Amino acid sequence: MKKVYIISFVSRLVRLLNIKRTVLIYKNYLIEEKKKIRFYNELEMFKKDEAASLRSLTVTRLIPFLNDKTENTSFDPHYIYHPAWAARILSKTTPENHIDISSTVSFCSIVSAFIPVQFYDYRPANIKLSNLTIGKVNLLSLPFKDNSIKSISCMHTVEHIGLGRYGDPIEYDGDIKAMKELSRVLAQGGNLIFVVPVGIRRIEFNAHRIYNYKDILDAFPMLKLKEFSLVPDNYEHLGMIINPHSRVTNSQNWGCGCFWFTKI
Repeated sequence: MKKVYIISFVSRLVRLLNIKRTVLIYKNYLIEEKKKIRFYNELEMFKKDEAASLRSLTVTRLIPFLNDKTENTSFDPHYIYHPAWAARILSKTTPENHIDISSTVSFCSIVSAFIPVQFYDYRPANIKLSNLTIGKVNLLSLPFKDNSIKSISCMHTVEHIGLGRYGDPIEYDGDIKAMKELSRVLAQGGNLIFVVPVGIRRIEFNAHRIYNYKDILDAFPMLKLKEFSLVPDNYEHLGMIINPHSRVTNSQNWGCGCFWFTKI
């Protein structure tokens, strides 16, 4: 009976103290302290070099960056791969000018060095560059005529529409209406570069929606899919996959689906 009681007491004590969590916290604390020690050691080494130098540039402030000593440079796979993919499409289509609706501003800024770009957003960016025009639009009612735009992109944007994240009105089907607007303004023979999260379909309010492959094809019945590329969950090993099977796309947790449509 005493043995049973002791085992029960120890078990309850372990749960109470959460020893594993305590050990993990302590290990992380030691790791951070080692980083700080290394920082100050390197600072002393640098000061010795400074004293031996003839330059007058001195250390006036310490700003420790303790987590950048990594084997590889980290990056956001969605926001590295999809603009690179889109830029390669524009290098093939070589439009006289390009219209972008609310994609990442870094994409529009870089592309404008080679192609005149009109960048429109619900929250316009205050960027001043040659070849780049900035304006405000509501993606639910684009101020363009039917079949009027030959080259347009809308990347990692539609999944947010109607969820209120960026100050836009709440609307459950806002994303569907936005996709209809993109299809409406695209000219015959024109190109639409379109990107959304893909995988196990769901809404994560108020951040975004995740679609499956068929959702997007069904949303653009008047357009022809020219190319589909996927940034998968395990992008570290696979990079970007060109034209994967829909089963692969739909099995992702947080994939990046890149659709190149044309209107015929």
